[in-house]
Amino acid sequence: MSLIQDFLACDSFAVVGASSDRNKFGNKCLRKYMEKGLEVVPIHPKETTVEGLAVKQLKDLENPANIGVSIVTPPSVTVKVIEEAKSLGFTHLWLQPGAESTEVVQKANDLGKY
Repeated sequence: MSLIQDFLACDSFAVVGASSDRNKFGNKCLRKYMEKGLEVVPIHPKETTVEGLAVKQLKDLENPANIGVSIVTPPSVTVKVIEEAKSLGFTHLWLQPGAESTEVVQKANDLGKY
Protein backbone atom coordinates (compact mmCIF):
# COMPACT_ATOMS: atom_id res chain seq x y z
CA MET A 1 0.00 0.00 0.00
CA SER A 2 1.37 3.45 -0.86
CA LEU A 3 1.75 6.15 1.78
CA ILE A 4 -1.18 8.04 0.25
CA GLN A 5 -3.44 4.97 0.29
CA ASP A 6 -2.33 4.19 3.83
CA PHE A 7 -3.16 7.74 4.95
CA LEU A 8 -6.55 7.79 3.22
CA ALA A 9 -7.45 4.44 4.79
CA CYS A 10 -7.52 6.06 8.25
CA ASP A 11 -10.82 5.92 10.15
CA SER A 12 -10.91 9.70 10.66
CA PHE A 13 -8.86 12.83 10.13
CA ALA A 14 -7.69 15.97 11.90
CA VAL A 15 -6.63 19.22 10.26
CA VAL A 16 -4.06 21.06 12.37
CA GLY A 17 -4.18 24.74 11.47
CA ALA A 18 -7.83 24.74 10.36
CA SER A 19 -9.04 28.33 10.50
CA SER A 20 -12.50 29.88 10.44
CA ASP A 21 -11.26 32.15 7.61
CA ARG A 22 -12.67 30.48 4.48
CA ASN A 23 -9.92 32.04 2.35
CA LYS A 24 -7.14 30.25 4.24
CA PHE A 25 -5.82 26.89 3.10
CA GLY A 26 -6.48 25.22 6.46
CA ASN A 27 -10.19 25.95 6.10
CA LYS A 28 -10.22 24.80 2.48
CA CYS A 29 -8.49 21.57 3.46
CA LEU A 30 -11.04 20.94 6.24
CA ARG A 31 -13.94 21.57 3.87
CA LYS A 32 -12.55 19.06 1.34
CA TYR A 33 -12.63 16.33 3.98
CA MET A 34 -16.18 17.38 4.88
CA GLU A 35 -17.29 17.41 1.22
CA LYS A 36 -16.03 13.84 0.86
CA GLY A 37 -18.13 12.80 3.86
CA LEU A 38 -15.09 11.92 5.95
CA GLU A 39 -15.00 12.24 9.73
CA VAL A 40 -12.75 15.22 10.43
CA VAL A 41 -11.86 17.39 13.41
CA PRO A 42 -10.34 20.88 13.16
CA ILE A 43 -7.34 21.62 15.40
CA HIS A 44 -6.51 25.26 16.18
CA PRO A 45 -5.16 26.80 19.40
CA LYS A 46 -7.40 29.88 19.38
CA GLU A 47 -10.62 28.93 17.55
CA THR A 48 -13.63 27.39 19.31
CA THR A 49 -15.46 26.23 16.17
CA VAL A 50 -14.49 25.97 12.52
CA GLU A 51 -17.15 25.26 9.89
CA GLY A 52 -19.58 24.36 12.66
CA LEU A 53 -17.27 21.73 14.16
CA ALA A 54 -15.93 21.97 17.69
CA VAL A 55 -12.20 22.52 17.72
CA LYS A 56 -10.11 20.06 19.68
CA GLN A 57 -6.47 19.43 20.46
CA LEU A 58 -4.52 16.41 19.25
CA LYS A 59 -4.32 15.17 22.84
CA ASP A 60 -8.14 15.02 23.01
CA LEU A 61 -8.46 12.54 20.15
CA GLU A 62 -8.87 8.82 20.79
CA ASN A 63 -7.20 6.11 18.70
CA PRO A 64 -4.33 8.23 17.33
CA ALA A 65 -2.95 5.34 15.26
CA ASN A 66 -6.15 5.38 13.17
CA ILE A 67 -6.32 9.14 12.59
CA GLY A 68 -4.75 10.87 9.60
CA VAL A 69 -3.38 14.29 10.54
CA SER A 70 -3.20 16.97 7.84
CA ILE A 71 -0.82 19.71 8.91
CA VAL A 72 -1.44 23.21 7.57
CA THR A 73 0.89 25.33 9.69
CA PRO A 74 4.11 27.30 9.13
CA PRO A 75 7.23 25.09 9.30
CA SER A 76 8.26 26.50 12.70
CA VAL A 77 4.93 25.32 14.13
CA THR A 78 4.89 22.11 12.09
CA VAL A 79 8.01 20.83 13.87
CA LYS A 80 6.21 21.17 17.21
CA VAL A 81 3.06 19.53 15.83
CA ILE A 82 5.09 16.54 14.59
CA GLU A 83 6.81 16.18 17.97
CA GLU A 84 3.44 16.31 19.76
CA ALA A 85 1.89 13.86 17.30
CA LYS A 86 4.74 11.42 17.79
CA SER A 87 4.49 11.61 21.59
CA LEU A 88 0.72 10.93 21.40
CA GLY A 89 1.01 7.93 19.07
CA PHE A 90 -0.09 9.46 15.75
CA THR A 91 1.62 7.80 12.80
CA HIS A 92 -0.18 9.14 9.70
CA LEU A 93 0.79 12.71 8.81
CA TRP A 94 0.23 14.69 5.63
CA LEU A 95 2.30 17.84 5.27
CA GLN A 96 0.23 20.29 3.26
CA PRO A 97 1.92 22.87 0.98
CA GLY A 98 3.80 25.46 3.00
CA ALA A 99 4.05 23.28 6.11
CA GLU A 100 7.34 21.67 5.12
CA SER A 101 11.02 22.49 5.46
CA THR A 102 14.16 20.35 5.62
CA GLU A 103 13.84 20.07 9.41
CA VAL A 104 10.13 19.24 9.16
CA VAL A 105 10.71 16.46 6.62
CA GLN A 106 13.44 14.96 8.82
CA LYS A 107 11.12 14.99 11.86
CA ALA A 108 8.35 13.40 9.80
CA ASN A 109 10.72 10.73 8.49
CA ASP A 110 11.74 9.98 12.08
CA LEU A 111 8.05 9.47 12.87
CA GLY A 112 7.73 6.91 10.10
CA LYS A 113 4.87 8.09 7.90
CA TYR A 114 3.99 11.44 6.40
